[in-house]
Amino acid sequence: MSTHTTASPGTETRRLPRPELKKHALTAISYMLPLVVASGLLIAIGNLTGGEVIEDYTAHYTWQSALLSLGVLGMGLLPPVISAAIAYSIADRPGIAPGLLIGTIAGSIGAGFLGGMLGGFLVGWFVLWLRRHLRVPVWAEGLMPMMILPLLGTLVIGLLMYFVIGVPIVWATSALTQFLSSMQGSMRLGFGAILGGMAAFDFGGPVNKTASLFADGLLLEGVQDPEAVKVLASMVPPFGVGFSFLLSKIFHRPIYSSQERDNIKIALPMGVCMITEGVIPIAAADILRVVVACTSGAAVGGALSMWWGIGSPVPSGGLFIVPAMTDPFLFLASLAAGSFVTGVILFAWKKRVLEGAEAPEAAAVMEDEKELDLSDIRFS
Repeated sequence: MSTHTTASPGTETRRLPRPELKKHALTAISYMLPLVVASGLLIAIGNLTGGEVIEDYTAHYTWQSALLSLGVLGMGLLPPVISAAIAYSIADRPGIAPGLLIGTIAGSIGAGFLGGMLGGFLVGWFVLWLRRHLRVPVWAEGLMPMMILPLLGTLVIGLLMYFVIGVPIVWATSALTQFLSSMQGSMRLGFGAILGGMAAFDFGGPVNKTASLFADGLLLEGVQDPEAVKVLASMVPPFGVGFSFLLSKIFHRPIYSSQERDNIKIALPMGVCMITEGVIPIAAADILRVVVACTSGAAVGGALSMWWGIGSPVPSGGLFIVPAMTDPFLFLASLAAGSFVTGVILFAWKKRVLEGAEAPEAAAVMEDEKELDLSDIRFS
């Protein structure tokens, strides 16, 4: 955790923590994603094979229903996991148990994903404050990380979650879910365009992570449409860049250097797996055009996906999870439309690359090497 130094007259210099909301949130995402992906794929497999959520475990049930039920149970663990991960990032190991318990409260009262995140921050900061300010007898110091800190953290923040913080979060989550479920017409188009553009804007950066968190949180509340937009928008940049390269080959208009062409060949298979970061080396060479083209294409694809009501029960997996979506063919049509827009913009806007002038630095180095003749050097 990064710190900064403060000093006051007559006092010793102290180092105080800087609030690092983004760092803690990204830590939580890294812990949460494997659970989300595994649970989502289990739900997809169970649904595709005809499984049903098990209501009575004393009755006979099939393996398909077992997989589906396991995935549902895994999704229910997300509020505790994200809360514990945030609390751990802030307060280290003493924050894990309180974080799990506060996240469990958030899930049980219906505060869901948002409640788990807020609860994780609150309990993490409170436990960290206790670690620094609570003084106990020497004989009780060994009990601090394993009993005193987890108990006090859970007691205080748990009561706040039950009686003060949780209720408005439940109202806000319910209102947001109902609003998104009731959106029609142009509102759905606009929402899909904004979410899609955000998810593709910085190729896996903070804006993308914000859109992903929003979509993942709604998935926990049973709203699957934003998740499909997120999946689509993460694949539009590599596919769109690949399509622009195809157009450049068809019309004999080179717009990429040899190094960029090699990067495109790497970015395409990464895009199949929903990994957007493969486009970053291509964007670095022409940031404005690539960002505008990819954001525009993802916005178009996201708008179409929301307009057609496509839902994804799985938050990640790229083309491999398309069969689990509510309408795989329309999803592929949305993805193709977004990739087409990105490809056409890049093909029309990017400047032609002249062969032999694409790497002046390398050419200069080679010229220097030619001028340097070492053949006359003799060692005696």
